Amino acid sequence: MIGRLVMTMLVLVVAVPAWARAEPINLKMLSNYSRATFKTDAPLETVVGNTAGPAVTGNLTVDPFKPGTASGTIKVDLTTLNTGVAKRDADMQGPQYLDIAANEANKFAVFEIKSIEMAGPLEPGKEVPAKVKGILTIKQKPVETVADARVTYIKLTPEQVEAQKRFGFASENIKVRSKLGTTFSNHGITIPQLMFLKLSNEIAIETDLTFAKQ
Repeated sequence: MIGRLVMTMLVLVVAVPAWARAEPINLKMLSNYSRATFKTDAPLETVVGNTAGPAVTGNLTVDPFKPGTASGTIKVDLTTLNTGVAKRDADMQGPQYLDIAANEANKFAVFEIKSIEMAGPLEPGKEVPAKVKGILTIKQKPVETVADARVTYIKLTPEQVEAQKRFGFASENIKVRSKLGTTFSNHGITIPQLMFLKLSNEIAIETDLTFAKQ
């Protein structure tokens, strides 16, 4: 009887895919393959600021079979945002907006992941929609928010790892594309009245982030 039970358990373990027996993995953002965009859409002007590379950093811890318990941090250096107008970029760092001279910490936008909601486990090669709950901090003013995301879990074979490791990729990688919104006023920033037609209070944020197992 005991022998039969042991055999049954072994069969069940073997039948479960290896990815479904996963434990939490620690991943580091590959900055060279990650970017962030901040956009405001005002009546007279749409302002889009882009940044990528070393300005976008972060880490992620997730169990592919239980992604709901994921945690991590994404940090963006706002001084590197390029809107195409140098004076506007410089003004955004001034006392009216980020006021970086007052505190160096004001230069960062930080998103702290608290949990992820999705229909099931992450499956290799399959993109799944998700709701990422977290805290967004800009100018040291935190607000709770939820990002709409698409998450792809990518597993590489040993041969693929050998070919891709020089680019930073590993046996397990995760791609996260997300959208979320906030406002200047959420973070203690008041838009000057003269700028109302050219700068919206609403901020749309988009990220395209790549993480690799450490």
